[in-house]
Amino acid sequence: MNNYFLAIIGGGPAGYTAAEKASKAGKDVILFEQNALGGTCLNVGCIPTKSLLYGAKQYHNATHAQKYGVTAENVTFDFAAMQKRKTIVVRKLVAGIKARLNNDHCTVVNGFARILDSIRQVWRIECNGETYEAENLMICTGSTNFVPPIPGIKDNPAVWDSTDALAATGLPKSIIIVGGGVIGMEFATLYHELGVPVTVIEAMPTILPNLDSEVVQILLDKYRKAGINILTSTKVESIDGNTIKLSTSELLSTLNSQPSTLSAERILVSVGRRANLQGLEALDGLELECGAIKTDEFCRTNLPNVYACGDVTGKIMLAHVASRQAEVAVGRMLKQIPLQRIAYNAIPSVVYTNPEIASVGLTEQQVRDFYTEMEGEAGIEKAGGVEAFYEVRKLPMTFSGRFMAENDGETGLCKLVLDAKKQTVLGVHCIGNPCSEFIAAASFAVRNGYTAAEMQQVVFPHPTVSEILHEIL
Repeated sequence: MNNYFLAIIGGGPAGYTAAEKASKAGKDVILFEQNALGGTCLNVGCIPTKSLLYGAKQYHNATHAQKYGVTAENVTFDFAAMQKRKTIVVRKLVAGIKARLNNDHCTVVNGFARILDSIRQVWRIECNGETYEAENLMICTGSTNFVPPIPGIKDNPAVWDSTDALAATGLPKSIIIVGGGVIGMEFATLYHELGVPVTVIEAMPTILPNLDSEVVQILLDKYRKAGINILTSTKVESIDGNTIKLSTSELLSTLNSQPSTLSAERILVSVGRRANLQGLEALDGLELECGAIKTDEFCRTNLPNVYACGDVTGKIMLAHVASRQAEVAVGRMLKQIPLQRIAYNAIPSVVYTNPEIASVGLTEQQVRDFYTEMEGEAGIEKAGGVEAFYEVRKLPMTFSGRFMAENDGETGLCKLVLDAKKQTVLGVHCIGNPCSEFIAAASFAVRNGYTAAEMQQVVFPHPTVSEILHEIL
């Protein structure tokens, strides 16, 4: 029988971060991974997508180089070469994770792990015919693509999910993307910049519905002008081969027909992900919430010595959130003082469209909703409207000299949402390249409750696009 301090099921960002942290503290750890280390993010998510997007961006820049005084003739791209480079990047990063876990206290087992039971507060796990015991158990089983119950979607060779799209050896002649969230809009960017006709279908009134509406509108207008067909408030009734039947008020007003149909060589369905709970059936009484494992501020479940981190918790499905959850959970196991917690109000997020969108904290609408609920209608009316409780400051990104130098013809936007009385930074929302590289600075402000005056004292290097955070104050 093999005995460990911690058994981890799942080798994604949460799993390998927890294994590295606990093993470096001298604790014996075993990590089970059914597929490849790195999880969805590294193998079929964040990294391969960004590798392909960067290739598409290079091609786009080359074909639009004339405005910078550069002439490039007969510019072409090789999608197979892009795919090959993507694979090399992924392999190198997976090898890096293996190297980080290569120590005397960490054991990695490749296979499907199944929890057997708990005897005297020791958890037993079976994998590849072997049984292992551990004092603590961490569930990092991640998430899987959600397949909506649309007639004709199952076993349809014309329908892709994001994993299928990333594995494709060639580009489709045309594509319909069902879902205008982060994944859908990033793939729309990739295909559009490589010359593929793209249609995006989104059931909500806008794409990227969880982001600041003013920022999203800038991207929406730009993409529609560029030729991406984006249909909002639109639902898919059924799929027949490579043809989609739609039901939408928008199409009714523009086409005078409802329902209508659209066809493309491929249909990419990207409508979200769901927690993966396979292999956890023996955890009797495990408390779930909205189909995911419910956890407290230290990532503990309701079962003794059982933790859960990453997408399986259903909180915020981002790789950097998973890693941070793992750090907090292991810190709690090791009783490290002071005990750390996760600042979910200060989690930065990025959409790798072109231009990028980056944000942290509350959107303007979320702030309005918060104060309306907190103060009530009488309090809001007495104060002279909800606008009395918060302040918005915003500037075009063109107030940054570096942005002007490198983003010809672009305007962009940087928007700060402040508490009107305390002047603390509640949210920061930007659109414009490369806002992903400085949103962390805004995260510090939201995380630590900086006031506008305190943030203004921070010195930003010149010339950088990050200076917009200072200019706006």
